[in-house]
Amino acid sequence: MDEPNEKLIAKKQEWAKMRRGLSLEEGAVHDERPRVQRLPPGQHLTKGWPVLDLGIHPTIPLEEWRLSIGGLVERPVTWTWEEFLAQPQITSVSDFHCVTTWSTFDNTWEGVAFRRLIHVVRPLPEARFVYFTSYDNYSTNLPLDACDEDDVLLARTWNGQPLAKEHGGPLRVIVPKRYAWKGAKWVKEILFLDQDRKGYWEVRGYSNTALPWEEDRYG
Repeated sequence: MDEPNEKLIAKKQEWAKMRRGLSLEEGAVHDERPRVQRLPPGQHLTKGWPVLDLGIHPTIPLEEWRLSIGGLVERPVTWTWEEFLAQPQITSVSDFHCVTTWSTFDNTWEGVAFRRLIHVVRPLPEARFVYFTSYDNYSTNLPLDACDEDDVLLARTWNGQPLAKEHGGPLRVIVPKRYAWKGAKWVKEILFLDQDRKGYWEVRGYSNTALPWEEDRYG
Protein backbone atom coordinates (compact mmCIF):
# COMPACT_ATOMS: atom_id res chain seq x y z
CA MET A 1 0.00 0.00 0.00
CA ASP A 2 1.27 3.47 -0.84
CA GLU A 3 2.41 5.62 2.08
CA PRO A 4 2.21 9.42 2.36
CA ASN A 5 5.31 11.31 1.20
CA GLU A 6 6.14 12.71 4.63
CA LYS A 7 9.22 14.63 3.43
CA LEU A 8 7.20 16.41 0.73
CA ILE A 9 4.39 17.18 3.16
CA ALA A 10 6.83 18.62 5.71
CA LYS A 11 8.56 20.70 3.02
CA LYS A 12 5.31 22.16 1.74
CA GLN A 13 4.22 23.00 5.30
CA GLU A 14 7.54 24.79 5.78
CA TRP A 15 6.94 26.77 2.58
CA ALA A 16 3.56 27.83 3.92
CA LYS A 17 5.05 28.80 7.28
CA MET A 18 7.79 30.88 5.66
CA ARG A 19 5.50 32.56 3.16
CA ARG A 20 2.47 33.10 5.40
CA GLY A 21 1.33 36.71 5.41
CA LEU A 22 2.56 37.38 1.88
CA SER A 23 -0.77 36.50 0.29
CA LEU A 24 -3.71 38.78 -0.34
CA GLU A 25 -5.01 40.33 2.87
CA GLU A 26 -8.27 39.01 4.19
CA GLY A 27 -11.18 41.18 3.14
CA ALA A 28 -9.43 42.65 0.13
CA VAL A 29 -11.36 42.92 -3.11
CA HIS A 30 -10.36 40.35 -5.72
CA ASP A 31 -10.01 41.74 -9.24
CA GLU A 32 -11.74 39.20 -11.49
CA ARG A 33 -11.35 41.22 -14.72
CA PRO A 34 -9.68 39.47 -17.67
CA ARG A 35 -5.90 39.85 -17.72
CA VAL A 36 -3.86 40.84 -20.77
CA GLN A 37 -1.00 38.60 -19.65
CA ARG A 38 -1.95 34.96 -19.53
CA LEU A 39 0.65 33.64 -17.08
CA PRO A 40 -0.12 34.54 -13.45
CA PRO A 41 2.59 36.36 -11.47
CA GLY A 42 5.27 34.15 -9.98
CA GLN A 43 4.54 31.28 -12.40
CA HIS A 44 6.65 29.77 -15.18
CA LEU A 45 5.62 27.58 -18.09
CA THR A 46 6.68 23.95 -18.07
CA LYS A 47 6.48 21.13 -20.58
CA GLY A 48 4.59 17.97 -19.80
CA TRP A 49 2.70 17.58 -16.55
CA PRO A 50 4.74 17.19 -13.35
CA VAL A 51 3.46 14.87 -10.62
CA LEU A 52 3.26 16.37 -7.14
CA ASP A 53 1.03 14.83 -4.48
CA LEU A 54 1.03 13.11 -1.09
CA GLY A 55 2.84 10.09 -2.51
CA ILE A 56 -0.28 7.91 -2.59
CA HIS A 57 -1.66 6.77 -5.96
CA PRO A 58 -4.73 4.67 -5.15
CA THR A 59 -5.76 1.95 -7.55
CA ILE A 60 -9.53 2.06 -8.03
CA PRO A 61 -11.07 -0.61 -10.27
CA LEU A 62 -13.82 1.02 -12.30
CA GLU A 63 -16.33 -1.64 -11.27
CA GLU A 64 -15.74 -0.62 -7.63
CA TRP A 65 -15.49 3.13 -8.17
CA ARG A 66 -18.21 5.32 -6.63
CA LEU A 67 -18.75 9.07 -6.37
CA SER A 68 -21.08 10.20 -3.60
CA ILE A 69 -22.65 13.66 -3.73
CA GLY A 70 -24.63 14.84 -0.74
CA GLY A 71 -24.89 17.24 2.16
CA LEU A 72 -27.36 20.11 1.81
CA VAL A 73 -29.00 18.95 -1.41
CA GLU A 74 -32.49 17.91 -2.44
CA ARG A 75 -31.39 14.76 -4.26
CA PRO A 76 -28.19 13.11 -3.00
CA VAL A 77 -26.73 10.59 -5.43
CA THR A 78 -24.00 7.98 -5.62
CA TRP A 79 -22.77 7.36 -9.14
CA THR A 80 -21.11 4.23 -10.44
CA TRP A 81 -18.66 4.68 -13.30
CA GLU A 82 -21.35 3.71 -15.80
CA GLU A 83 -23.76 6.23 -14.28
CA PHE A 84 -21.10 8.92 -14.40
CA LEU A 85 -20.47 8.19 -18.10
CA ALA A 86 -24.22 8.41 -18.71
CA GLN A 87 -24.16 12.10 -17.72
CA PRO A 88 -23.66 14.67 -20.50
CA GLN A 89 -19.95 14.86 -21.30
CA ILE A 90 -18.24 18.10 -22.27
CA THR A 91 -14.80 19.09 -23.56
CA SER A 92 -13.07 22.09 -22.01
CA VAL A 93 -9.68 23.70 -22.72
CA SER A 94 -8.03 25.58 -19.87
CA ASP A 95 -4.73 26.47 -18.22
CA PHE A 96 -3.40 24.76 -15.10
CA HIS A 97 -1.48 26.56 -12.33
CA CYS A 98 0.36 24.74 -9.53
CA VAL A 99 1.18 26.55 -6.29
CA THR A 100 4.80 25.39 -6.66
CA THR A 101 5.08 27.99 -9.48
CA TRP A 102 4.67 25.96 -12.68
CA SER A 103 1.86 26.32 -15.19
CA THR A 104 0.74 24.56 -18.36
CA PHE A 105 -1.41 26.08 -21.10
CA ASP A 106 -4.18 24.68 -23.27
CA ASN A 107 -5.01 21.46 -21.44
CA THR A 108 -7.96 19.66 -23.03
CA TRP A 109 -10.24 17.96 -20.52
CA GLU A 110 -13.30 15.81 -21.01
CA GLY A 111 -15.80 14.98 -18.32
CA VAL A 112 -18.93 16.22 -16.57
CA ALA A 113 -19.46 19.91 -15.90
CA PHE A 114 -19.86 20.80 -12.24
CA ARG A 115 -22.94 22.72 -13.27
CA ARG A 116 -24.44 19.42 -14.39
CA LEU A 117 -23.79 18.03 -10.92
CA ILE A 118 -25.50 21.08 -9.40
CA HIS A 119 -28.48 20.50 -11.69
CA VAL A 120 -28.76 16.86 -10.64
CA VAL A 121 -28.51 17.22 -6.85
CA ARG A 122 -30.15 20.65 -6.46
CA PRO A 123 -28.29 22.32 -3.55
CA LEU A 124 -30.51 23.83 -0.88
CA PRO A 125 -30.57 27.64 -0.52
CA GLU A 126 -28.36 27.51 2.57
CA ALA A 127 -25.60 25.58 0.76
CA ARG A 128 -22.71 27.99 0.14
CA PHE A 129 -19.60 25.80 0.25
CA VAL A 130 -18.35 22.58 -1.29
CA TYR A 131 -16.05 20.06 0.40
CA PHE A 132 -14.20 17.37 -1.56
CA THR A 133 -12.63 14.16 -0.26
CA SER A 134 -10.58 11.63 -2.20
CA TYR A 135 -9.63 7.96 -2.26
CA ASP A 136 -6.20 8.88 -0.82
CA ASN A 137 -7.90 10.69 2.11
CA TYR A 138 -7.04 14.10 0.65
CA SER A 139 -9.55 16.91 1.07
CA THR A 140 -10.07 20.48 -0.13
CA ASN A 141 -12.78 23.13 -0.13
CA LEU A 142 -14.27 25.88 -2.27
CA PRO A 143 -17.15 28.35 -2.18
CA LEU A 144 -20.09 27.09 -4.19
CA ASP A 145 -19.95 30.09 -6.52
CA ALA A 146 -16.34 29.17 -7.43
CA CYS A 147 -17.57 25.76 -8.54
CA ASP A 148 -20.50 27.19 -10.48
CA GLU A 149 -18.32 28.26 -13.43
CA ASP A 150 -18.48 26.92 -16.98
CA ASP A 151 -14.85 25.69 -16.91
CA VAL A 152 -15.12 23.65 -13.67
CA LEU A 153 -15.57 19.96 -14.32
CA LEU A 154 -15.05 16.41 -13.15
CA ALA A 155 -12.41 15.33 -15.66
CA ARG A 156 -11.79 11.78 -16.84
CA THR A 157 -9.46 12.51 -19.79
CA TRP A 158 -6.52 14.83 -20.43
CA ASN A 159 -5.49 15.72 -23.99
CA GLY A 160 -7.56 12.90 -25.43
CA GLN A 161 -6.30 10.13 -23.14
CA PRO A 162 -7.84 8.58 -20.00
CA LEU A 163 -6.58 10.37 -16.92
CA ALA A 164 -3.49 8.54 -15.65
CA LYS A 165 -3.51 7.21 -12.10
CA GLU A 166 -0.68 9.49 -10.98
CA HIS A 167 -2.70 12.52 -12.14
CA GLY A 168 -5.87 11.53 -10.31
CA GLY A 169 -7.45 8.95 -12.60
CA PRO A 170 -10.01 7.77 -13.08
CA LEU A 171 -11.51 11.13 -12.07
CA ARG A 172 -10.32 14.44 -10.70
CA VAL A 173 -11.74 17.93 -10.27
CA ILE A 174 -10.50 20.78 -12.48
CA VAL A 175 -10.90 24.39 -11.25
CA PRO A 176 -8.86 26.55 -13.65
CA LYS A 177 -9.31 29.86 -11.81
CA ARG A 178 -7.70 28.47 -8.62
CA TYR A 179 -4.35 26.91 -7.84
CA ALA A 180 -4.42 23.24 -8.70
CA TRP A 181 -4.48 21.86 -5.16
CA LYS A 182 -8.13 22.96 -5.07
CA GLY A 183 -8.90 20.32 -7.73
CA ALA A 184 -9.05 17.04 -5.83
CA LYS A 185 -7.49 13.98 -7.49
CA TRP A 186 -9.19 10.58 -7.15
CA VAL A 187 -12.34 12.37 -5.99
CA LYS A 188 -14.65 10.16 -3.92
CA GLU A 189 -17.19 12.40 -2.18
CA ILE A 190 -18.56 15.90 -2.69
CA LEU A 191 -20.53 17.59 0.09
CA PHE A 192 -22.52 20.81 -0.08
CA LEU A 193 -22.30 22.70 3.23
CA ASP A 194 -23.63 25.85 4.86
CA GLN A 195 -20.27 26.58 6.52
CA ASP A 196 -16.74 26.45 5.19
CA ARG A 197 -14.62 23.42 6.12
CA LYS A 198 -10.91 23.69 5.43
CA GLY A 199 -9.16 20.83 3.66
CA TYR A 200 -5.81 19.07 3.90
CA TRP A 201 -3.49 21.87 2.77
CA GLU A 202 -5.70 24.69 4.02
CA VAL A 203 -5.23 23.59 7.65
CA ARG A 204 -1.48 23.31 7.00
CA GLY A 205 -0.96 26.95 6.11
CA TYR A 206 -2.09 27.21 2.50
CA SER A 207 -4.51 29.89 1.35
CA ASN A 208 -8.20 29.19 1.70
CA THR A 209 -8.95 31.05 -1.53
CA ALA A 210 -5.97 30.13 -3.79
CA LEU A 211 -6.28 32.81 -6.48
CA PRO A 212 -3.37 32.56 -8.95
CA TRP A 213 -3.66 36.10 -10.27
CA GLU A 214 -3.27 37.45 -6.74
CA GLU A 215 -0.35 35.10 -5.88
CA ASP A 216 -2.67 33.97 -3.11
CA ARG A 217 -0.63 30.90 -2.14
CA TYR A 218 -0.39 30.91 1.67
CA GLY A 219 -2.76 31.94 4.40
